Amino acid sequence: MRAATIRDGEVVVAEHPDPQPGHGEVLVAVRAAGLNGADMLQRRGLYPAPPGAPADIPGLELAGEVAAVGDAVTRWAPGDRVMAITGGGGQAELARVHERQLMPVPEGLDWDAAGGVPEVFTTAYDAVFTQGGLAAGERLLVHGAAGGVGTAAVQLGAAAGACVTATVRNPDLRDAVGALGAAAVLDPEGFADHGPFDVVLELVGAPNLPDDVKALETGGRIVVIGIGAGAKAELNLGALMGRRGRISASTLRARPLEEKAATARLMERHVLPLLERGALRVPVAETFALDDVAAAYERFAAGGKLGKIVLTMGR
Repeated sequence: MRAATIRDGEVVVAEHPDPQPGHGEVLVAVRAAGLNGADMLQRRGLYPAPPGAPADIPGLELAGEVAAVGDAVTRWAPGDRVMAITGGGGQAELARVHERQLMPVPEGLDWDAAGGVPEVFTTAYDAVFTQGGLAAGERLLVHGAAGGVGTAAVQLGAAAGACVTATVRNPDLRDAVGALGAAAVLDPEGFADHGPFDVVLELVGAPNLPDDVKALETGGRIVVIGIGAGAKAELNLGALMGRRGRISASTLRARPLEEKAATARLMERHVLPLLERGALRVPVAETFALDDVAAAYERFAAGGKLGKIVLTMGR
């Protein structure tokens, strides 16, 4: 099979042996695979794949058709339309995925959009609801709201009945983020003056944290899942204590199978029905064929986009 392959800090297309599904695994003929910030870090040697995932084939999400199943697989059959988060290896013509990580592709969702769903919507739902405990009527602040996870979080928060405020540095993208359901879309500078917020989704990193605390409602929650702008910050713990606030943080990629399976079941229950009836959408900024993977990575790194960059496999 052909796959995006990391070599000496670059991403090229190379031939690899076809993977074979093992016990409980499904072989997926990939139609589309989204790019994510973790892929950029892996290309630079800063975010190695977890054990069991291909070390040199990036890709944390995919959508495609079941090509074959291993023994003990009970839910899926060849030809089924599926999508999933993966530990790596998604940006290839074929990928092995444990059956419990797979989700059905909602009716009406094309391959480009489906390839951009699993990582960002799973990450956003896990951060905003499982960790942040967002409830209807609360106020949600989403930093970096024009990216894949940000656009997912804005929509999920609005669909749950929260009042969503977003920060977007590029003024040309603010109207589009507002159209996704944000009641207010702000420049990142001075966002704390627009609080208080019950949940803050931190997708940018350490520079925001002091003002995140300042902007918290009593009992508020900050969930950190992005540190692209920096990983170290000085915090006023007295202010955090005074607000009875909480800071949590996580990554999704290295979680064990049981936890990833649990996130997939929550997606099926709470997110996929919204996608199926059109209450959520997947903004795709641009698609690239696998042969143009280097250009896709450069487009992602350039920024200034709304939503997802997606690789298509041409099957």
